Amino acid sequence: MNALDYFNARLEGTISPMDYQRSKEMDPEKYFLVDVRNGPNHVKNVIIKDAYVIPEQELKNRLSEIPKDKEIIVYCWDVWCNTAAKVAKFLLERDYKVKELTGGISAWKEMNFPVSESIQKDSPIDHCGC
Repeated sequence: MNALDYFNARLEGTISPMDYQRSKEMDPEKYFLVDVRNGPNHVKNVIIKDAYVIPEQELKNRLSEIPKDKEIIVYCWDVWCNTAAKVAKFLLERDYKVKELTGGISAWKEMNFPVSESIQKDSPIDHCGC
C-alpha cells in the first residue's frame, strides 16, 4: 500500500471530533454515536453528549440496538486504545457503515465539546479490553 492509499483508507475509516460536530450540526439524524469503552462506570462517568453506551464486551448481545440506516460513529478512551477499532471491524463485517472517532473521549474533552454524565448502571466488566 502506498502513502496515498493509506491516507485515503484512514480518512474513510475515521472522523475527527471537529468534522463530526460540523457534520452532525448539518444533518443531526445521519449518525448514531456509540461509546464502546469497557471498564467500571466510576472511570466512565462522562460520555459524549447524546452517545449511546454499548461497551465492546456487550456488543454481541446488544447488536439489535444499533440501527443499520445510520452511519455509526464509535469511540473509546484515546489514541492508545484500540477498542473502537475492534468494534468498527466487527460492525463492518456485519454490513454497518462505521467510522471511528479519532482520539476518543480524550480528544473530545480536550476540544471542550459537549459531554454528559453517564447514567449506566454498574458493569461487572472491570478492565478496558484495549
